[in-house]
Amino acid sequence: MSRYAAEQTYDRMAVIRMMGAAVLAVRFIIGWIYWGGGTRRFIYAPQKLNPLAHSWMANKLQGGMPGAVLGVGHAVSAILHHPDLVYWLLVLVSAVELVCGFGLIVGALTRLNAMVSIALSVSLMLLFGWQGATCIDEWTMASATFAMGCTVLTTGAGLWSVDSWLMKRSPGLADAGWFRWLGSAPLTSREMEGWGKGLGIIAVVFALVFYNYYRGSIFTPFHGGPVSAGKHHFSLSNATLSPDGQLKVFAYLDGGTPAVPAHIVAVTINGPSETVEAWSGEALEQAAKDHIQNVYAYNKFGPGLFGIKARMGAKAWITLQPTQPVHLNPGQYTIIFQNINGKAFKTQAILP
Repeated sequence: MSRYAAEQTYDRMAVIRMMGAAVLAVRFIIGWIYWGGGTRRFIYAPQKLNPLAHSWMANKLQGGMPGAVLGVGHAVSAILHHPDLVYWLLVLVSAVELVCGFGLIVGALTRLNAMVSIALSVSLMLLFGWQGATCIDEWTMASATFAMGCTVLTTGAGLWSVDSWLMKRSPGLADAGWFRWLGSAPLTSREMEGWGKGLGIIAVVFALVFYNYYRGSIFTPFHGGPVSAGKHHFSLSNATLSPDGQLKVFAYLDGGTPAVPAHIVAVTINGPSETVEAWSGEALEQAAKDHIQNVYAYNKFGPGLFGIKARMGAKAWITLQPTQPVHLNPGQYTIIFQNINGKAFKTQAILP
């Protein structure tokens, strides 16, 4: 008898019980990850779902925009303009995590919940995979939970699960098509091998492609990523000047860690041969109180101890009034924002 033929003689239920026992720890841990996320927002830290709280989840959602891929950042930007939609979306996602996590912990409709966990992992990777100042934390979480979800999807729940209990009470479920895809009906050895290989390859490609994109080291040399997760970066655009020295510029904090705000401590306007206007940290702090128009209601530009501070993903029109009487001649000027670490961010303005 061939090896494959011998495998077919195994009791299918015995095989699925053994496979489930082998991945019991994986099923429990991935379930707890999502269950823990849901319970934190609904029970232990409800301020995360409070739009008036500092830890409101919309701030984290906005903080992922600068490095989001495949158009996800644009979708998030559009959603952030609709507060009610933001609130119900975050409640829905939290509820999905709660239900999915509990289902995996107890092994109920295990394959359905494994597929949901895979979808959550993909969403996490696309929006937050770039983050992590010292290591790519969100890539690690997304890759690990993606692979764990693929494993549980292949094996089903196995021992000590609601699915197993249901099959004992109703043996016909083991051959029901819907329970095969949504529950834990045992697969044939051929199906098990096919699912395992296919999902394994997908998990490897998923992890390596995104790792190379965010950090390199596989197909390209190591790099800090298209968007830095460790060093704050400001993009400046659409700068305009008035002859009396008033400056208006659009600023976007599109790089760095969301753990701490970024600070602008000095702004200068340089002409062809000299500096024609400069704002110190104290002047910026005063100017920021009344002359900043934020695009989003969550992470914002605003006055800070050292000048102007901003949270990750913040976008705003900043208007600065001259500190002294000045008359600017027509021409091209360079606008320079300097952060607390001494790094300069520049854009050009033409005074007609």
